[in-house]
Amino acid sequence: MNPNITKLFEIAGKPKRTIIGLMSGTSFDGLDIALCEFTGSGPGTGLQLIQFTTREYTPAFKEELKSVFAKSSVNLERVTLLNAYIGIYYARLIKECLAEWKVDASTVDLIASHGQSIFHSPKHQRPKDADPYGNATLQIGDGDHLAMNTGTITLTDFRQKHIAAGGEGAPLAVYGDYLLLASPTENRILLNIGGIANFTYLPANSTDDFFSTDVGPGNTLMDQFIQANFPGQYYDKDSAIGFRGAVNEPFLAALKNHPFFAAPFPKTTGPELFNLSYLTAALIEAHDGRHDLSPYDIMATLAAFSATGIIDAIGTKLRGRRDFSIYASGGGIYNPQLMQHLKKHFGDKLQTTTTLHLNPDAKEAVLFALLANEAVAGKPTGPSPRVSMGKISFPQ
Repeated sequence: MNPNITKLFEIAGKPKRTIIGLMSGTSFDGLDIALCEFTGSGPGTGLQLIQFTTREYTPAFKEELKSVFAKSSVNLERVTLLNAYIGIYYARLIKECLAEWKVDASTVDLIASHGQSIFHSPKHQRPKDADPYGNATLQIGDGDHLAMNTGTITLTDFRQKHIAAGGEGAPLAVYGDYLLLASPTENRILLNIGGIANFTYLPANSTDDFFSTDVGPGNTLMDQFIQANFPGQYYDKDSAIGFRGAVNEPFLAALKNHPFFAAPFPKTTGPELFNLSYLTAALIEAHDGRHDLSPYDIMATLAAFSATGIIDAIGTKLRGRRDFSIYASGGGIYNPQLMQHLKKHFGDKLQTTTTLHLNPDAKEAVLFALLANEAVAGKPTGPSPRVSMGKISFPQ
């Protein structure tokens, strides 16, 4: 038998597996690295988060990623070069972390890398009958380079199987939410506010009625506006800019006036839709091509836009039910203005996943480690489509 297959078989049969999960989002903050230990698989999987950190990207690397991100036309050579480079770069960051944590690399069974999303194109987001293609998404960061440079079996490209099985490639959080965070007694909403906001609804003691969907922008429009108008800043730290402004209701109404918000659940989206062109079109619609909004008013309104998208979507799904708790994660929980809007509406129902003993910063990186654990040691379970996700790259 091929020794790589033998090694994979041995890992699958272990009572515990040590897996590194990697996540790099659309904000380009850096690489989330979660060192996890899993016991078992499927519902009731045991998780211990051993170490977690975010390795911040350099400004130059952030600009490299932005140059190929969510654009209909890019430099194909740059995409090709970055695909290999990201795998090598991730490997270097992993080795640095393991050295700092004094963890022997040989004790790590698997690496699970989400990669860097550069384009997400669900069919519903394109004009009807405009093309013969279905749902599509693309993440770069080659798994073979990552495996070869760490010496560890690596799983990547998780979203492609979801699409191949009839999904849209997102949101995948529902799999981790269901396996790790469902409750027999509490109706739970797991809200993730990343570049795009999404939530999973987990009814108490139910294995069939869980549900997950994107709801609209989380941080992406705010971050893009900051980067375009405040040189050297990548996000609105402490909402210092947004708190200086006021919500402009005509602009907010124009931002909400898009077919995406009327489309049925579940649905996915991305910065390919919610971008600066979208913002400009809303300003033109709201003020007939002329406006005197300050950048502070624009930021305040964008925070309200993200919040109302979340509030409206949860209200639509739960239809007036009040017996639920919300556990939030993602970079949006550090935007005080956004969270102020959500707290005003949801009150004490809104907490973070810290309450569930899961670091909200680590949640997405943990998710991909969990998906790797399921791919190797579990079986297709959870929401539809019930598939094993992740392509396997061997280090030899």
